[in-house]
Amino acid sequence: MNRIFNDDLKGKLADSGVIAVITIEDASQAVPLAKLLVDEGISAMELTLRTPAALDALEAITKEVPEMNAGVGTVLQPSQLDEIIKRKALFAVAPGCNTNVIDGALERKFPFGPGISTASEVEAAVEKGCRVLKLFPAEPLGGVSYLKSLNGPYGFLDLKYIPLGGLNAANMASWLERPEVLAIGGSWIAPVRMINNKDWRGIAANAREAVKIVKEVRG
Repeated sequence: MNRIFNDDLKGKLADSGVIAVITIEDASQAVPLAKLLVDEGISAMELTLRTPAALDALEAITKEVPEMNAGVGTVLQPSQLDEIIKRKALFAVAPGCNTNVIDGALERKFPFGPGISTASEVEAAVEKGCRVLKLFPAEPLGGVSYLKSLNGPYGFLDLKYIPLGGLNAANMASWLERPEVLAIGGSWIAPVRMINNKDWRGIAANAREAVKIVKEVRG
């Protein structure tokens, strides 16, 4: 899967530094939100498949905000891959390491980053060819020190991680400093409450703060 999660896509995610993790309950809010994030410097998002509006939101974003590198999260079944591919998603991730979904992504030659939290899950994903992994839940597992220890035996494989879970503006810099971190997942940037309230000013402020930290750490 390393050849499927290609260098161009990895470069785009790394350039953004932050992948905004978004849950949309009203598809009409998707495009304004995506445009706002791009304007503030966040060019990657993980749109979770947790609501009935998610697929319509994805389709609207990929059609109307092509500069947003739109991925999908909470992919739990191989059949979901067909729906998100049809709507032009660029990648997908999941909270867990479901080998059926990995196999489905390989069959479709679609970039998929399974979720891992243990060495056994890392090895299961690597055995299937994955080289981009989602670390979840990152902070409750033990934070940056946990990732450093977990990745130690596998450093020679050049694995890249997208940590998510408990990250925020106060701790994201320590994650971004790690060379094995491709980008971080940021669910605090645009939580459901702020989206539903159309608090675009607040979301923009969160996005600016995150982008500022990415630039300070990565240049």
